[in-house]
Amino acid sequence: MNIKRALIILTIIPSLIACKNKEVQQESNSSAEKQWWKEAIVYQIYPRSFKDSNGDGVGDLRGIISKLDYIQSLGITAVWLNPIYSSPNDDNGYDVSDYRNIMKDFGTMKDFDELLKGLHDRKIKLVMDLVVNHSSDEHEWFKQGRSSRTSPYRDYYHWWNAERGKPPYRYSLFDLNHDAWRYDATTNAYYLHYFSRKQPDLNWENPKLRQEVYNMMKFWADKGIDGFRLDAFQFAAKDTTFKPLPKGYEKNFTQYYAVQPGLHKYLREMNDQVFSKYNVMSVAEGAGRNLQDAHDMVDADRHELNMAYAFDAVDLAKPNGYSLVKLKQVFTHWDSAFADKGWLSIFLANHDQARLVTRFGNDSPQFREPSAKMLATFIMTMRGTPYWYNGDELGMTNIRFTDVKDYRDVQTLNEYQNQKNKGADMNAFMKQIAFSSRDNGRTPFQWDASANAGFTTGTPWIKINPNYTSINAAVEEKDANSPLSYFKKIVQLRKDNLTLVYGKYTLLDKGNDKVYAYLREGEGKKMLIVLNFSKDSAETNLELNIANAKVLMDNYAAGSSVADANGHIKLKPYEAVVCELK
Repeated sequence: MNIKRALIILTIIPSLIACKNKEVQQESNSSAEKQWWKEAIVYQIYPRSFKDSNGDGVGDLRGIISKLDYIQSLGITAVWLNPIYSSPNDDNGYDVSDYRNIMKDFGTMKDFDELLKGLHDRKIKLVMDLVVNHSSDEHEWFKQGRSSRTSPYRDYYHWWNAERGKPPYRYSLFDLNHDAWRYDATTNAYYLHYFSRKQPDLNWENPKLRQEVYNMMKFWADKGIDGFRLDAFQFAAKDTTFKPLPKGYEKNFTQYYAVQPGLHKYLREMNDQVFSKYNVMSVAEGAGRNLQDAHDMVDADRHELNMAYAFDAVDLAKPNGYSLVKLKQVFTHWDSAFADKGWLSIFLANHDQARLVTRFGNDSPQFREPSAKMLATFIMTMRGTPYWYNGDELGMTNIRFTDVKDYRDVQTLNEYQNQKNKGADMNAFMKQIAFSSRDNGRTPFQWDASANAGFTTGTPWIKINPNYTSINAAVEEKDANSPLSYFKKIVQLRKDNLTLVYGKYTLLDKGNDKVYAYLREGEGKKMLIVLNFSKDSAETNLELNIANAKVLMDNYAAGSSVADANGHIKLKPYEAVVCELK
C-alpha cells in the first residue's frame, strides 16, 4: 500500500469512528430507540390490600400468587410491587428494617421466589420498590448508630449533636409538628427524618452506606427481578452543613430538597455498579425541580436512570375540580421536552393518591363507568411508559371516611392532629381528606360480592368500600361493556400499535376546556384520540380530514360520537374515541 495513502486512511479512520460513535450515541439518546421498558405496561400492586390468603386481614404474597391468572388476563407486561421487606409498618412498609427479608405479614422468601417465577412464566416482569432515602429506626444500622457517637454505623445517618444547640429547622412531610429533627437522649443528639420520625434519613455521603445499598440491590437483581422504582430518592442528597433556609421555604420545599449536589454522583455510581450489570429498568419517584433536573436523571448519555415521573399533573386534582386546559398544558409541556431525548412515565394514580376515577373522572353512578374507561384510554394512548394502579381497572372509588378513626395512614393521622392543634376547621379538613387521603387508594381490592369483597376471610386491616357488592372483578369479568373488559381492550390496542408508544404526540384544540384531543404519528400510522373529560356533551373542531377514519375504540358500546369530514366531532359525556386516520 502507498505510504501516503495509508497515512490518509489512518487520519480518516478515527474521524469516521468518532462520527459513527456519535451517531450511535445520538440514537441511544433518542426517545424513539426501542427498549422493553418503554413498551412495558406497568401494573402497580399494593400487597397489603390486594388479596389475603391466610385470613389475617392483610394481603400477602400467596394472595398475589393466587391471582396471577387475573393479572395476566389484563394484558399488562410488568408488575410494580410496593415494599414487601421486613418493616414495623409505621408507613406501610416504606420504613424498612431489613432489606433482604420479607415482612412476616406478607410471607416468606420462598413465597417471593414462587411469585417471581409465576410472573416470569406468564411473561410478566417484576419491578421492586427501592426505599433508600431512609430506613426504619428499627433497622440494625440505626439501632447500632444511635447507641454511640463512635459506632461504625453512626455516619449511616444524619446527626446533630445537641451541645451545638437546636439544629436549623427542616420541614418533615409526615411528622406531627413537621419538624424533621428528632431528639434522641441516648447520645444527646438529633437525627434527621424528612418523613416519619420512624424513618431516619440515610447519609448518602458515606461510601460505606452506598456500598451496602448497591450490594443489597445486587441481591435482588441476582434473584432475577427486572427493575427498581426509587422511592423519594430525589431527596437523598443533602447539604450536610444544614445551614438555615429561608423562612416559609416549606411551602416550596422541593426546591431545597430535590436533586441537591451529589445526587447525580450517587445515581451514576448506582448505574455503574448495578443497573449497567443487569437488564433492569430504573425509575425515580419525582423528576426533580424542573425539566433540566429530569433530563439530567434520565437522558441515556447521563448513565443514571431510565425514566422518572413528575407530579405536576396528579397535583392538579382538587375537591372542587381541576382545569382540563391546565392538565393538557402539563402533559404537553413534558412531552415536548422529552420528544427527542429521554423518557418519562405516564400516570395519574398510585398508592400515594386517592382513587383515579374520583379525582379525574366522575364516580357518580351515572358517569363512573364511562369516565373510568375514558381515563384508561388517556393513560394507554400517551407517549411514555404507562403506570396503572390496581383496582382502577374496575373503576374503584374513594371510600370517603367520615370518622378519623377509620384512617390508617400515618401522614393523614398526623396532619389531622396538626390541624387540630392549630384550631383549624376540622369539618373542612375531614372533607378534604375524604377526597385526597392516600387511604382512599388503599382500601382492599374488590374481587367479588361475597363477605369482605373476597379479599379476606378475616377482619380487613382497613375498611372495605361498601360499593363492592356492585363494583367488583367477578361482576365486571362477565360484562363485555364493563370498565374491566374495556381496560383489557385498550391495553391490547397499545400493545398492537407501537405508534402509541413511540409515535409523535401533537395536541389539538388546546383551548377546549372539555375535550382533550391529540394525534399520535409514527411506525407507519396516524392515530387520533379524542376524549371528553366532562359530564356534559361536548364538541371539538379539529380541522382534520377524518372522512375515512377507522374507529378502533369507543367507550360507548354502540359507538356514539358524531363527526363530519372536516373534523367537527360531537361527544357524549366522558366519551373516548381512538381512530386510525388514512
